[in-house]
Amino acid sequence: ISLRPRFKMELNQSNEYLLKVFEKKGQEQSGFNILRVDDHVFIKIPSEKQHFWSPQLDLEIIDNENNTATLHGLFGPKPVVWTLFMFLHFIVGTLFLGSAVWAYSNYSLDKPFALQLTGMLLLLIAWFVLYFAGRMGKHAGKKEMRSLHEFLLETLAT
Repeated sequence: ISLRPRFKMELNQSNEYLLKVFEKKGQEQSGFNILRVDDHVFIKIPSEKQHFWSPQLDLEIIDNENNTATLHGLFGPKPVVWTLFMFLHFIVGTLFLGSAVWAYSNYSLDKPFALQLTGMLLLLIAWFVLYFAGRMGKHAGKKEMRSLHEFLLETLAT
């Protein structure tokens, strides 16, 4: 189950040509913010239209032989949102493992370990909440993902 969908396209133009097309398109329109860094293109929703779950499209255009290119695309949340979610997942996972070790230690020493099991259960619930929040966020940005994809296809057709 992918929270950050990826795709790949083989194109019959050189990567330099395609990168220039995206730069030009970024200057001609105002519906999306386009940023180019080396062989990467970042297409974002303008900040006045963004919400917390707004996606962005990250493209890497790799030069192949015979004047062709491979485009690797990745839909995902803003890097700040993605980093926050990964940090929270890391914290929940670390606390879960710590609680498991603590519960096992208490079990081995014939001490009560119900508190640790309760903590593990709560952390498991927290992980599911984080996962489903990410899924809901992906669903909330689906319309914007479609518009980013349509913009990509429109730009490549020029």
